[in-house]
Amino acid sequence: MNSRKYKDNFYKVREIRDLRELIKGSVEKRKSYPAFLVKDTPGGEYKPISYSKFDTDIDGLGTAFIDMGLAGTKIAIIGENSYEWVVAYLAVTNGTGVVVPIDRELHPKEIAHLIQRSGANVIVHSRKMEKAVDEVLAYVRNVEHVIDMTAAEDTEDRLSMMKLIEKGNKLMAAGDRRFTDAQIDPDVMCALLFTSGTTGMAKGVMLSHKNIASNVYNMSQYVDIIEEGVGLSVLPMHHTYELTCHIFTGLYQAITLAICEGLKHIQKNMVESRATVMLSVPLIFETMHKKIWKKLEANGSAGKARRMISLSKKLKLYNHDKLIRMIFKDLHEQTGGGMVQFIAGGAAIDPRVIEDYEAMGIPMIQGYGMTENSPIIAVNRDCYSKAASVGQPMPNTEVRIIDPDENGMGEIICKGPSVMLGYYNDPVATKETIIDGWLYTGDYGYMDKEGYLYISGRKKNVIVTKNGKNVFPEEVEFCLTESEYIQEALVHGIEDERTGDTIIKAEIFPDYEHISEQKGDIDEDGLRELLKIVIDDINEEMPLYKRVRRFGIRKEEFSKTTTRKIKRYNAENKSSEGQEDVKC
Repeated sequence: MNSRKYKDNFYKVREIRDLRELIKGSVEKRKSYPAFLVKDTPGGEYKPISYSKFDTDIDGLGTAFIDMGLAGTKIAIIGENSYEWVVAYLAVTNGTGVVVPIDRELHPKEIAHLIQRSGANVIVHSRKMEKAVDEVLAYVRNVEHVIDMTAAEDTEDRLSMMKLIEKGNKLMAAGDRRFTDAQIDPDVMCALLFTSGTTGMAKGVMLSHKNIASNVYNMSQYVDIIEEGVGLSVLPMHHTYELTCHIFTGLYQAITLAICEGLKHIQKNMVESRATVMLSVPLIFETMHKKIWKKLEANGSAGKARRMISLSKKLKLYNHDKLIRMIFKDLHEQTGGGMVQFIAGGAAIDPRVIEDYEAMGIPMIQGYGMTENSPIIAVNRDCYSKAASVGQPMPNTEVRIIDPDENGMGEIICKGPSVMLGYYNDPVATKETIIDGWLYTGDYGYMDKEGYLYISGRKKNVIVTKNGKNVFPEEVEFCLTESEYIQEALVHGIEDERTGDTIIKAEIFPDYEHISEQKGDIDEDGLRELLKIVIDDINEEMPLYKRVRRFGIRKEEFSKTTTRKIKRYNAENKSSEGQEDVKC
C-alpha cells in the first residue's frame, strides 16, 4: 500500500528504555516463537531457535561474564553474522559492560589497533576468525580472555562460549541474579562502534541504550513488519545499519530473523526461509534488478513486463496485492513467495529501481542515517513513500537544512534522543560534530513542501571548480551508472594541465559481461571508443561544469567496505589504466 492518505499514519508501539526491555518484551509476547533461523551446516536446512532459548542464552552468557569478573569491562566481538554474535552482543550490553563490534574484514593489524584504542580486554570470535585473532594477539598485550563462539569445549588458549552459557545457566539455577538484576543506566555508553576508514581515521562512536532503543522505537512508528514476518539478515552485524534497523527492530517487533549464508546465497536463502522483509544496500538491490531484466530479455518477455509495470504504475495496481502477485508470479516465486518489503539504505539508490519493485508487487522504501545517530535520521513510511526521497524525519527527531543555497540545498543537521554521546577519547572532533545538541551530518540535501528529505552528497566529497561551482560526485556517478555499459563509477576532481582549472574525471568499471553480450569481443580501443560515446551522451544532459572531461578504465571492481560502499579515498580506487579526453 502506498497512498498519500497514510502520510500521517503512526503505528502504536510499546515504549522501551533499553535493550534488555526490548528483548524481554518480545520474549514475554512470543516465548516459543522462532527468534532465529540458522543452519548447522552450509547448504543445510534452516532450524529455528525460540525466543525463550535466545533469552536464556543471553542471560546464561551474561551471568558467566559477571562470574569471570568482567563487569564494567569492554568486550570485542569479531565474526560473520550468526545467532551467537547477537547473543554475545546482548550478553555484554544487558548487564556486563561495553561491547566493541569490529569489522571482521579488517587486516589483523587494524583489528589489533582498534582493540588497543578501545581498551577491550576480551575477544569473542567466530571459528573462521581464529587465525586472524591469533595474529591480533601477537600485537596486543591487554587481552585477558579469548572466547570461541562455536567451540564445543575449552582449549588451552580459548574458552568455549557454549560452555560459558552452560556454566551461567547453572549459576542462575542456583539463584545467581547478578546479571539479570544488574542496573542498566540508559544514558551511559553500552556500545563503541568504529566508523569505516583506516585505523588512523576511524572514529569511535559512543552509543547508549537510550540512543539505540529510541531509534528502534521511533522507526517502528513508521515501519511495521507483518505479523509472523521473517527478515533475511544480509549485511554485516557489526554495522549499526543492519544491527539497529534489522536485528534489533526485528526482535523488538518479535519477528523471525534468518541468517543469510552470504551474498551469493541471497536469492536461495530468501526462498528457503520464506523471507517477508530484507534490508540491504542499493548495490545489492540494483544487482538483483539487473538480473531480473536480463532474465526477462533472455526469455523474450521483457516487453510484456515493461507494459505491465507501466500499467501497474498508472493504475496503482501495486495496491492490490493478490492481483499484482498473480501478474508477476515468477518474480515472487524467485523471492520465496512471501516478500512484502525491501528496505534500502547506506547510499543513494536509483528511484526507478524502487518504482519497478513496487510496481511488481514488492513495496520498497529507503531511509537515511549515520552511525552517529544510531543510525536512522529519516525514513519513508511503509504505507506512504516517495521513491526519490529518504523519507521524513523520524518521530522525536528534528532535522534542519542550514546555510541553504538558492535551491534550498544545504548541510543536514539533526537533533534527538538517538544522537551519539560523542567520539571516544576525542573531545575536539565531538565539539566539531555536535553543536548545541545538533548533530552536523556533513551531508548536503534539501526538503520538499511535505517535509520529505532528499540527499545530494557528502560535504567533504564536493569538488569545487575554479569559478566556484560545486559538483557532488555522487550525482555524476549516478548519471554514469544509469548506462547499461557502466557497472561502477568513481568521480573526482583533477587539474587540467592546459588551463589549470579543476575538471571532472571518472574511473569506470565497465559491465564487461553485458558489453560482450551486446557488442561481441572488442579490443581496448573499441571499449574506449564505446565508453567515450556513452559519456559524451551523458554529458549532453549535464551543465558544463559537471561534465566528465577525462575517464580511466578499470579491469577490476572497486575496493569496497563490508556494506558494499566504494572506498572513495582508497588510493587504488583512483588509479586506472589510461585516460581519454571526452568532448563536451
